[in-house]
Amino acid sequence: MPDPRPSPAGGQTAAIDVLMVGPLLPALADQVRQRYRAHHWWEAADPARLLAEHGERIRAIVTTARFGATRALIESLPRLEVIVSFGVGLDPIDMDAARERGIVVTNTPGVLEDCVADTAMSLVLSVSRRICELDRFVRSGGWRAATPPLGRRLAGRCCGILGLGSIGLKIARRAEAFGMEVAYHNRRPRQDAPAHYRYCPDLPTLAAHSAFLVLAVPGSAQTHRLVGAAILDALGPDGVLINVARGSVVDEAALVDALRDGRLGGAGLDVYQNEPEVPAALCAMDNVVLLPHVGGSTVETRQAMAQLFMRNLDGWFERRQPATPVT
Repeated sequence: MPDPRPSPAGGQTAAIDVLMVGPLLPALADQVRQRYRAHHWWEAADPARLLAEHGERIRAIVTTARFGATRALIESLPRLEVIVSFGVGLDPIDMDAARERGIVVTNTPGVLEDCVADTAMSLVLSVSRRICELDRFVRSGGWRAATPPLGRRLAGRCCGILGLGSIGLKIARRAEAFGMEVAYHNRRPRQDAPAHYRYCPDLPTLAAHSAFLVLAVPGSAQTHRLVGAAILDALGPDGVLINVARGSVVDEAALVDALRDGRLGGAGLDVYQNEPEVPAALCAMDNVVLLPHVGGSTVETRQAMAQLFMRNLDGWFERRQPATPVT
């Protein structure tokens, strides 16, 4: 169980040991090091020795939505009280292990929705209007010898959204601004969604109705490879898959096959199954736009996330009141 002793008086946190699982933004990492006794797990030549020497004193895991915290790591830290994560996704954190120990987990929600929605629509536009392909066409001199290939319009077509949460709703509003119809699938209809948004009771129905299927659901056991060959076939040869959720939501091998066989019209991807590894087949396809998991990566969003991250870390150790606890 977490250490029951009172919080440090007067915000004195310099004697508290924290384990930094992976790199943070340089300015944020500096803040953590200035306020806490930080141990760099990812840089340790011998991680087991680091834990043997310091594990008994470590009271916080400092991590990101990419690196998370495994059950083995959580169980190796007997005085662990809190896991503070930079990012929204919780799938890399073993939440069951944290709950079993009564360990508080925090993340940084509510600050990146607009930027992720912008990224989703950027991918919709890039694939439909062939932006990246045409950029290469101009740079290579192809315009001098050939007519540019045609793209597809957005107005009047359906943007299907899997997961009409806070991000999904912002994507929907942006799609409407382009004159698109909006449809969505959740486990149940969203009561506050505009009446003209079409609710689809299942994912195959949504895919079949959509020109663009935008994924905006969390990564979890329930969403693992939720989009496979059957869903891609329902989306069809004129359909486009947009993924700003998690790579685990898509069966990546099935996606490659559908694109290669012409059973799917295109894809815009910000996330992948084994980041930062991306299948070579996807890299070779002109009808695929690839981003390096930058959905929320803007200066403004990162600053807001860093501030919230420190409010969680300091809030726990100074007042036992993190700003955005998950557990």
